[in-house]
Amino acid sequence: MLEVLIIRADASTQIGSGHIMRCLALAQAWKKQDGKVIFISTCESESLRNRIIDEGFELVLVKEPYPDPVDFETTLSTLNYLPSTKSWVVLDGYHFDTDYQQCIKNNGNPLLVIDDIAHLNHYVADIILNQNINAEKLSYSCEPETKLLLGTKYVLLRDEYLTYKNTNGEIPVVAKRILITMGGADPENITLKVLNALNQINVEDLEINVVVGTSNPHLDTLKKAAMNCYHKIEVLHDVSNMPQLMVWADLAVSAGGSTCWELAFNGVPSILIVLAKNQKWVAKGLSKYGYAINLGGHNEVTCEQTKTTVEKLISDNVERNMMSNCGRKLIDGQGKRKVTAEMRNVNEFDNIFMDPP
Repeated sequence: MLEVLIIRADASTQIGSGHIMRCLALAQAWKKQDGKVIFISTCESESLRNRIIDEGFELVLVKEPYPDPVDFETTLSTLNYLPSTKSWVVLDGYHFDTDYQQCIKNNGNPLLVIDDIAHLNHYVADIILNQNINAEKLSYSCEPETKLLLGTKYVLLRDEYLTYKNTNGEIPVVAKRILITMGGADPENITLKVLNALNQINVEDLEINVVVGTSNPHLDTLKKAAMNCYHKIEVLHDVSNMPQLMVWADLAVSAGGSTCWELAFNGVPSILIVLAKNQKWVAKGLSKYGYAINLGGHNEVTCEQTKTTVEKLISDNVERNMMSNCGRKLIDGQGKRKVTAEMRNVNEFDNIFMDPP
């Protein structure tokens, strides 16, 4: 039986839900190997809190996130309550700085940091995981023994996506089913901008599914906009069937976050809009690879640009077929298995040097 896995990640309107959602994939893999998982989180979304508990994981809530001292006090008290100091800690969030990492290491716990942009001056983790397409080009200042897991072969996909691994959807001549998904939060309401752009497209029988995340504050506005649109539109809030929606879609307009990997795995040709700094290089990398079209930052993207790009891709099934194949080749679905294997290797290496009983 594996040691307890402690996951420290947050979700809010500002940071979205991506950190917790990818950690859920790692937690699922750990649980399958008879390991216990505890999430420690400042999580604003009730549905996301329920999702963690329904998956069979324990949830410890943090009143105020780091740098508030109550954050680390809660984490440390949870760790010290456990019978073993060998329990792994996973940190996923840009606010967990070097000092926070060092406190975990000083407590005697092995540490995995999930990162996207190598933004810290130094990392003291046992393992750094960066699942992004540009990860190998980044330079990490870290300890000599730190293991770097970089690139899309380590993408963390939840079980519900792996069910659709061998689903090869037909590429239609004209793409009439469009999925819009701007992540768990979308505070700037870029979803509405995309919806307005698609409403200007003159294609008969167009169907649009708009996914509104758990932390999105614009649900009512989007529902009203959908009622006034020319096309058939469904606004779906806090969905539990995202893999099915991706299999349904002929193409997607998405933020450049972790949803990109899920779309690529399902072979959904995608048009990406960058909503946050950490998405910039993901969108550029996927565009260069040939899987996606990168529209750039949300502040610069216009309705006309979005309309023109979607309109062109709707009628270009050759381009969509190429993009779909690129996506499927990029993600093999084995990422979380590879990560947990590396975590076991670290523990086994440590055990070699333990004093005999």
